[in-house]
Amino acid sequence: MNNDMTATAVLVRDHEEGPATWALGGLFERLASAGETAGAFGMSLVTQPAGAATPLHVHTREAEAFYLLDGNLAYRAGEETYQLSAGSFIYLPSGVPHAFRITGTKSARFLALTVSSDLMTLYDQVGRPAPAHRLPEPDEFSLGEDIQRWLEAAPRYGVSVIGPPIPAEA
Repeated sequence: MNNDMTATAVLVRDHEEGPATWALGGLFERLASAGETAGAFGMSLVTQPAGAATPLHVHTREAEAFYLLDGNLAYRAGEETYQLSAGSFIYLPSGVPHAFRITGTKSARFLALTVSSDLMTLYDQVGRPAPAHRLPEPDEFSLGEDIQRWLEAAPRYGVSVIGPPIPAEA
């Protein structure tokens, strides 16, 4: 399909056709960018390995929604922590502190929707183009370097880190 879509064009992406990025040990497959939707939304299919976690942070520019396709995750939103599994949906308005951790022994796959920003571009900046639509092997990325780039780039996207990740399961 044509990846040079304008905001007024119909956008169609077949399975594993969109740009893919390895970042923070995960795979981010772009389905639609804000540039392709006239700023209306950005959407990615995200796959993250068991144990992956974000720090507690807040988005000042956009709302976020996840629809979990496979796996399990703990999602802290404000003072509540929700246990999500395949088929779960969560919507988070901007300004709500949140964090999540992939729980269990399997990776998780979810649709990530951001409205109305291009937050998913952050992962393109901190990662690198994925040569295949799969999770990277441990020797194919540097988590420490990705985290450092994410921490440096996040403020440009209106993201503020305000606390540690959700603790790992005991």
